[in-house]
Amino acid sequence: MNINRGKRQRADAARTRDVGEAPLSRRGVLGGLAAVPVLAGLGSAAPALATTATRPGSVPTATDDLVRGAERRYNAPLLTAGTRLVLPAGIKAVPIEDYYRQPHLASAESAWPRVTATDGTTVDASIVPERGAPTRIAMLSGFREGWYELIHAGGRADRVTWDARKFSYLFVYGEFGATNETPFNRFYSLALQPHSRNPYSRTTLGRVGA
Repeated sequence: MNINRGKRQRADAARTRDVGEAPLSRRGVLGGLAAVPVLAGLGSAAPALATTATRPGSVPTATDDLVRGAERRYNAPLLTAGTRLVLPAGIKAVPIEDYYRQPHLASAESAWPRVTATDGTTVDASIVPERGAPTRIAMLSGFREGWYELIHAGGRADRVTWDARKFSYLFVYGEFGATNETPFNRFYSLALQPHSRNPYSRTTLGRVGA
């Protein structure tokens, strides 16, 4: 996975960082993160995790190993309302419902950037909302090219690339403070992570990551 940082007009010349493979780890508490984005290593789901799929915080049972790419988490004050998430054309989004208790896919997908937020409203998920907006959680698919670019209000552009042949899905988790779930109601954060497959089903129990 390659990460370029810098002004949008200098994105191609920005510093590149390669992320190697490392054991799969559970997603940490977002509230303790600094403003600078955090990188998590690559890894595949261990067989032992699949046996705990019905417990909160576990990886669902799968027919093949789930491999997750490096995760980037953006937080305030770097993350602000109006920050834009740019993706390749042709991406589809399926919201993840009841994420904190019994996460499962919504019944229908939509063309990015249209995503159903946790309050049931349809939003433009490419634009980061004001603090207090409802949570947005979705699995994105249709990546023929593996990349996204986060364009901040101050002009900085973070571009992340990966091999779409290995990671054809992108997990998007935006927490903006409207949830009743503690401590997540204190967060203003956006997490992005490539996946080798969609780990959720219409009847998934438990939770991936976190």
